[in-house]
Amino acid sequence: MSLIPSIFGGRRSNVFDPFSLDIWDPSEGFPFSSTLTNVPNTARETSAFASARIDWKETPEAHVFKADLPGLKKEEVKVEVEEGRVLQISGERSREQEEKNDKWHRVERSSGKFLRRFRLPENAKVEQVKANMENGVLTVTVPKEEVKKPEVKAIEISG
Repeated sequence: MSLIPSIFGGRRSNVFDPFSLDIWDPSEGFPFSSTLTNVPNTARETSAFASARIDWKETPEAHVFKADLPGLKKEEVKVEVEEGRVLQISGERSREQEEKNDKWHRVERSSGKFLRRFRLPENAKVEQVKANMENGVLTVTVPKEEVKKPEVKAIEISG
């Protein structure tokens, strides 16, 4: 239910809902809006998926990244290490095909591309990165170098 009724028609959402992605287009429904058909309609396609949320935790052994990517197969996700120590996680969820006779009442599931980059710390073993996808959750594990404790040598005091 919308708190602010749309007098211009089209979809309208609760303006206080931070997860609502409906965007009002003031030119929607006007005759001249059809002349803009070659302009991509990216405003309506912007989604939370475009900036996938990723958790990063550090354990004594590794840096662990977890991303919720429901509905994606591992073949649709890329995990790369670039420029030495930049972890890049990217992918794309295709938009569901619209059938001519379908009537959509609400579209809330997101689609589109996402790309996230993380600069890994000096202690990251970038050549040993492992990724696993299970039940829509991507887990990327980046092992850490062992912290070498400085060797302490006792010096005998003569006197």
